[in-house]
Amino acid sequence: MLLGPGAPCPAVIETLTGSPFGVQLEAGTLPLFDPYGWDPERGLDAAVELLGWRCARTAGGTPAEALDRLRTACGRGPVLAGPLDMGLLLHQPGTPTADGGDHYVVVLAADGDTVLLHDPHGHPYVTLPSAVFLDAWRGESVPYTGEPFVLRDRFVRERHVPVGEALRRSLPRAVGWLAGRDDLPVRAGTLGGRTAVERLASLTDRGLDPGVRAFLTHFAVRVGARRLADAADCLAGLGLTGAAEAAAGQARALGAVQYPLVVSDDRAAAEALRRLAPGYDRLHDRLRQALATAPSPAPPTGA
Repeated sequence: MLLGPGAPCPAVIETLTGSPFGVQLEAGTLPLFDPYGWDPERGLDAAVELLGWRCARTAGGTPAEALDRLRTACGRGPVLAGPLDMGLLLHQPGTPTADGGDHYVVVLAADGDTVLLHDPHGHPYVTLPSAVFLDAWRGESVPYTGEPFVLRDRFVRERHVPVGEALRRSLPRAVGWLAGRDDLPVRAGTLGGRTAVERLASLTDRGLDPGVRAFLTHFAVRVGARRLADAADCLAGLGLTGAAEAAAGQARALGAVQYPLVVSDDRAAAEALRRLAPGYDRLHDRLRQALATAPSPAPPTGA
């Protein structure tokens, strides 16, 4: 939506963000199939840089100031707005809701009292009243940014980076995510990697909180499995067969959790999670081995 017809496919962008390479149990209760300490803001910035692009990020201000900033930015081209509170995007059926999660949209215009946007959740050319959009854009429920009204614009391609090169440059960071990073802030009680999955299996054995079950079945499992499948395809395209097989195995193992969770067969769900848990170590080892036997790529900059 932003990078134009030469943009890589979503699977490549997702892999470049680092999101497939780990799992965390935030505050010991909320399962997220992305790395310990990772968040979409970090991932987005990483993908933009790896692809050879740069952009401007601004945030904050009053609602009126933010709307003026959005209008000015839209005058230059499409704008990435977010994170937003997805539960307050009222064009989506079932809203408003208190547990909508975080989201990003591409704003095309902000004229008069309306905002025109593409929603990648499956709603092109949505028109929202400005006040409604601002409520969602404030992002008060989003835990990983303390700033409201975040937008990115002025996307400029600084250099041409082939997809394969971008992916290879991302691999050291992927290994780091899978190994576990201790340099990033996390909520107290957050667990990562195999330990996080084993803890989630224990919670499942005892009976999941209804909200956690809904989060897993409506969002977390399918997103996590898709991310791993995307990573497997990208790794296979680089000729990293062992790592690709490990990622594909994780995708299948995580996908197998969906049905027992939906039908509340918690014993089967817990067993599936325990089969999933060691696969993150396996993926780490396969990726690390692949890097050890390949020429070292130039290290990426940024977080």
